[in-house]
Amino acid sequence: MSDPQQTQDEGTEETFISHLVELRDRIIRAGLAVVVVFVGLVYWAPDIFRLLARPLMQNLPKDGKMIVTDVTGSFFVPMKVTMLVAFVIALPIVLYQIWAFVAPGLYQHEKKLVGPLVGSSYTLFLCGMAFAYFVVFPTIFRVMAHYNAPLGAEMTTDIDNYLSFVLTMFIAFGVTFEVPIVVVLLVRMNVVTLKKLKEIRPYVIVGAFVISAVVTPPDVFSQLILAIPLIVLYEAGIIAARLIVGKQPVVIEDASPSE
Repeated sequence: MSDPQQTQDEGTEETFISHLVELRDRIIRAGLAVVVVFVGLVYWAPDIFRLLARPLMQNLPKDGKMIVTDVTGSFFVPMKVTMLVAFVIALPIVLYQIWAFVAPGLYQHEKKLVGPLVGSSYTLFLCGMAFAYFVVFPTIFRVMAHYNAPLGAEMTTDIDNYLSFVLTMFIAFGVTFEVPIVVVLLVRMNVVTLKKLKEIRPYVIVGAFVISAVVTPPDVFSQLILAIPLIVLYEAGIIAARLIVGKQPVVIEDASPSE
């Protein structure tokens, strides 16, 4: 007669292995989606990089230019940019694979929340990147060019350094535009109350300027460009939390997560 404890342990081990196999399959599918988009875009890699560099090129002085200090930089930097663009385009598929993996362990009301949450997060992140590209980059590069002129210094930059700067700004503003989602989630999960969010508003304002001072170039205009949207988005998160969460009753479910 088989030992019940041994049978239970074997079942647990099989379940764990099946989860690992499914996770591997989901990661492969997500990776393939990114690779397929990348292959479709790779022919236009130089054009994609020129599009990314346009805000800088339009604000360089007459003799300003971008340079390559690495032997392979002119090849690999456009490839990196194209891969990042492919990842952004394929991100909905990547998020769907993550959703498909975790969905069986969620309650029904949690499933209803995840869909709008993921969609709005993706949209806000793209809005943050667009804000950085169309508003922040031209302003920062124009200010930097203005500072260089009195020094008589020639404004040039390596394309790899430019890519690093652009990625930092994209991530900073993409994450900044996620603030309303974070605020709504904190209130929805009862981690913090609306009253508390209003009470800590002065600390959030100070924190916004500290973060902007760390992330952006050391000039007032660049810091204001990040700090002001961060504060506005925090207020938007409070309003959204009041409208969305404040009207929803707390859902209590005794049933186990759906299979």
